Order: sequence, then structure tokens, then C-alpha cells
Amino acid sequence: MNNPLQLLTPRLWSLKNSILSKNEGNKRILKPILLAGIGALFWSGIFLISIRVLSYFRGIEEIGDLLSVKLLSMMFVIFFSLLIFSGILTHLSKLYLSKDLPLVHSLPVPSHEIFISRWLEGTFDSAWMVLIYALPILISYGIVYQASLLFYAFIPMILFPMIVMASGISAVLVMAAVLLIPASRIRSLFVFFGLSVFIIIYVAFRMLRPERLVDPEAFSTIFVYLNSMRTPASPYLPSTWALDGVMGMLHGNSMDALMNLAISASGAFTIFFFQVILSDRIYFKGLSKAQSGRELFFKRKNRIRAEIRGFSGPAPAIAVKEIKTFLRDQTQWSQVFLISALVIIYIYNFKVLPLEKSPIQTVYLQNLLSFLNMGLVSFVLIAITARFAYPAVGMEKEAFWLIRSTPICLKSFLWIKFMIYFIPLLVLSEILVVATNILLKVTPFIMWLSAVTVFLMVPGIVSMGIGIGAIYPDFKSENPAQSVTSWGGLVFMMTGAVFVAAVIMLEAGPVYRLFMADLKGHGMNFIDWAWTAISFSGVLILSLSAVFFPMHLGGKRLESSEY
Repeated sequence: MNNPLQLLTPRLWSLKNSILSKNEGNKRILKPILLAGIGALFWSGIFLISIRVLSYFRGIEEIGDLLSVKLLSMMFVIFFSLLIFSGILTHLSKLYLSKDLPLVHSLPVPSHEIFISRWLEGTFDSAWMVLIYALPILISYGIVYQASLLFYAFIPMILFPMIVMASGISAVLVMAAVLLIPASRIRSLFVFFGLSVFIIIYVAFRMLRPERLVDPEAFSTIFVYLNSMRTPASPYLPSTWALDGVMGMLHGNSMDALMNLAISASGAFTIFFFQVILSDRIYFKGLSKAQSGRELFFKRKNRIRAEIRGFSGPAPAIAVKEIKTFLRDQTQWSQVFLISALVIIYIYNFKVLPLEKSPIQTVYLQNLLSFLNMGLVSFVLIAITARFAYPAVGMEKEAFWLIRSTPICLKSFLWIKFMIYFIPLLVLSEILVVATNILLKVTPFIMWLSAVTVFLMVPGIVSMGIGIGAIYPDFKSENPAQSVTSWGGLVFMMTGAVFVAAVIMLEAGPVYRLFMADLKGHGMNFIDWAWTAISFSGVLILSLSAVFFPMHLGGKRLESSEY
């Protein structure tokens, strides 16, 4: 392991220099502190919610503990799936697409040792966030069930083998796929992985059938319901071994916990040595094929014309360039497939909600969920915008000087970017809102309110993505997904979340008054109408400010910069 560890030293030196550098004074220290503070808030939020949910479950007689075990089982399956998917994307980049691979492979080091170093780096990059945000959930179990101190020491011991197994499985899948699929289509592997993830997520989610947790009447008898809750997960999944180990230590059964830890550790060692042996045979072959010219996974016979009929000039040319760039970069397509999977699952969740069994009046509950759904759709939109629209300026990379040399101002360039992403994101958001409202059978007033509110919020969110992406452009990123985790990406997501929360809060009071007046058939007084007018005017002003202000700042920053 000397050579693999030695190959990791440049990464460690880079981290050390970034921490100790004093070129930017307090700014370099302020960003990590602020990021750590925001991460701590999210961590604390997950912890407090987990404590509240588990305490409520434990207060339910007979089935409370079963619900807690079922919830933890679902969480481990989700964690393991996320680790595999994140590992696939990270290992494909680290092992085959990184720019420094020719330099690294020119060193007098065996290829399998280079593979180990890259695998270690990819494992850390793909797993650290999942590990951090899994800890508050597991710690909350220990607090609610009053576990001993050994339980908290056991948590990282049982999670580490699961991470190693997920990372090893991801690396093996990547090496096998690169060897089987023509190397000229290496980037098109993202399409294959995207389709696979779409199928896996959907099938896994439906097999879990989470709606059963709130609908025990779906079973013929309570006995069948309890038996279904006791049904164990597959004994061949590493997530099941981790779950059994955690539950054994949680209930004081140390021997059972250690047995599952030993099984997990043996599985981790087996997968690690298997992937090293496999890499010694096929890794370099796949890497050699990956250096050949790129070929499209799906060939297109029809080409987009360089000019849009009826228009001419630099603006249409840049618009066509953006569309062609997206279609040619098939690494983006996997994200489209993944988003499609999430959208289908999102809509299906509303279909299976047992609203008629709720103690709350159905009409009131349906419209309440619809109003809250506006916020959920907006947060989904923020995530999609962060992935596609925010990195749009940075994706110009070293060729940005060509944009600066064109006879078009940079603000117009940003508005072209805005229009390209605004239209599809608006259509997606309206589909989500209208489809879920139809499933909820809301009143016409709530239907129109949701559609109009989302119509006002979408341009603001897209504008913030483009504008803040222009204020903090990342022209050196190899992968657009890396830009989202940067300082600018965090600023955009925080700003977008504040914008959505402000709109929902401005509308909440007047909407409640209007809905109850319509439901009970009585009118509203002058104060209520004045409040409604002021609130909706505030929403309109806030939405217009969110559209124009970020674009102005982004264009001004690009014009004054030396990029």
C-alpha cells in the first residue's frame, strides 16, 4: 500500500495548502466556517426530526418498534443505493475521465496500484456526505432506545464495510461496462447508468411499498399487517447485514452484532481483493480504449440548422450553439433519466396517499397538501436548476473568450441562457403541480392558484441560477455536478430556498382566508381583501425582482471580470 498512499499525497498537499494559504485573508477561512455552519444546521434538523419521529413510533403499542425497524431498513436500502450510484459516477470520472491520468500512468507504478489509489480517492468523495448525514439518524436510535456507549462506537465500524462494498461494486460495474461497450462511447456510459438507475430506483421504491406504513386497513387482518411488518429484508444485501448489526447492538445482543460485523467485514475484504485482481487484468485495457475518439451513443441523422428561420445574427447562433452542446454532451442525459424517475415517483406518491382514512376533513386536507406541494415542487425545481442552469456559464470553460469576442453583450448572452432553460423547467414544474392537483382533486381556486404561483416562481429561480452562476463561474470544473457543491452553488440554493419560503409565507394567510370563505360560503371583509391584495402584490414584486436583479448582477460581474 506504499505506492497507492504515495499517489494520494498530492490530494493531501492541495488540501493542506488551501487551508494554510493566506492570499485571501479571512475570506478563505470564512467560507469553510459558513459551509460548516450550514451543514451543522441540516445535520441538527435531521437529528431533531429523527428523534421526534422515533419517539412517536415508540409510543405506539404493539407496532411502534416494528415501524422503527422498518424505517431503519428503508433508510439502509436508500443509503446503499445512493452509495452505489454515487460511486459509479465518481469512479467513472476518477478512473477513466480525469485529465491527469496520462501523467499518473507514466509513473513507474503497476496499474493495479494506481487503481487502488484512485479507488480510495473515489470512495471518499462518493461516501463522505452519505456517511455524515446517516449518523444523526443512527444516533437518534441510540438516544430513543437508550443504547449503551458501545452502540455509538459500533456505528462507524458497521458503516465502513458497507461503504467499501458499495464502492467496490461500483468500481467493478464501471470496469466491466467500459470493457464491454466500445471505448469511443465512454462518455455515453452515463446514458446506460441513467437508465439503470431509473429502473432500480423505481423497482426498489415500489418493493418497499411505504404507503403500507400509514394504511393498515389495506390488510385483511391486523395479524397479516404485523406479519408483513416483521418480514425481513433480503439476507444477501450488505444493507441487511448492517441493519441486523445495528439492531443487535441497539438491543444489547453483542454476539449477534459482532457476527453481522464479521459478515460485513468479510464481504468488504472479498470485494476489495476481487476488484484489485480484476483491475490488474482489465483496467488498463479499458483505459487504453478510452483514449480513442468519442462517438455518439445515439446517432442523429437530422441536424439543427445554424440559423433559425426568420431570425439571423449572433443571438440565434448562440442559442443554437447551446442546444447543440447539450445534445452532443450525452453525459447530461443520465441526469434527465434520473429526474424522470424521481418525477414519476413524486407523482405516484400522491396517487397512493390514503386521504380518505385521515381524521382531518378530506377537502381541507387535499387543498392543504396542494398548497404545500407548491413549495415541494419549487424545491425540486431548485435542485434541477442547480444541476443544469447554474453551471451553464461555467461550462463554456476555456472557450469563454469566444463569447466575449462576439458582437453581443454579456447580459444578452445570459438572457439567451435563461430562455433555453426557462421553457423546459416551466413545463416540468407545471406538469408536476397540475398532475398532483388532479390526483388530490383540489378545488378550482387552489388549482389556478398553484399553477399561477409556480408560473411566477419558475423564472425567478432560473434567473437566480443563471445570474449567481455568472457571479461565481467555475471554468475549470470537469463535471457540471462538481459546480453545484461549490460556494456559488450553495449561495444559489440558499437564495432559492429563501425566495420560495418568502412566497409561500406571503400567500399562506390570504389563501387560507379565501379558501375558508369559499368553503363555508361567506364573504370577506375589507381588511381581508386589503391583506390579500398586499400579499399578492408582494409576491409579484418579489418574483420580478428575482428575475431581473440576479441577471443584472451576473452580467455586471462578467463584464468587469478578466475571464
